[in-house]
Amino acid sequence: MITLLVIISSLFYPFTIYELVEKYINVIASTNPEKVLELRNYKQALMITLALWQLGFSVLVFIICILFTHKIAGPVYKLKKYLSSIREGLSEGKLYFRQGDYFRDLEDDVNSTFETIKENYKKDVVYLSEVNSYLKNLTHVIPEDKKAVIEQININLDEIQERFTKHL
Repeated sequence: MITLLVIISSLFYPFTIYELVEKYINVIASTNPEKVLELRNYKQALMITLALWQLGFSVLVFIICILFTHKIAGPVYKLKKYLSSIREGLSEGKLYFRQGDYFRDLEDDVNSTFETIKENYKKDVVYLSEVNSYLKNLTHVIPEDKKAVIEQININLDEIQERFTKHL
């Protein structure tokens, strides 16, 4: 979009010069008709040069825009892919962006956030393990009608611990 905007807006420059040279030729034609052919050749060479410069400038702007957008779109794409892999349980470790990409501070924030989450996960797994062992010990001293409830709680705790350890 930026490239298209630059190309369209910069087309006014060659057309303005074309009109100025054409008016100049018309003024000279009335006073010095023998110079008209020379000026028309000059105008043609000038327009070819301007067209080539315009083309080169447009290509340069296009390349710069592509490089610039890749430095933005690349990290966003990589972050989406990283978060998707975490959701699917395929943790890739740390998030890394290419050298020269924008949002390098986002890379650091995401990595430190997930490191904190992992540390909290580890603490929670240890706590769940302790609670699970306490409840298993309780099943020996509580009445029979309450054992089924405690056993179901233990089964649920085992499932939670299994999910936690799978994601670590």
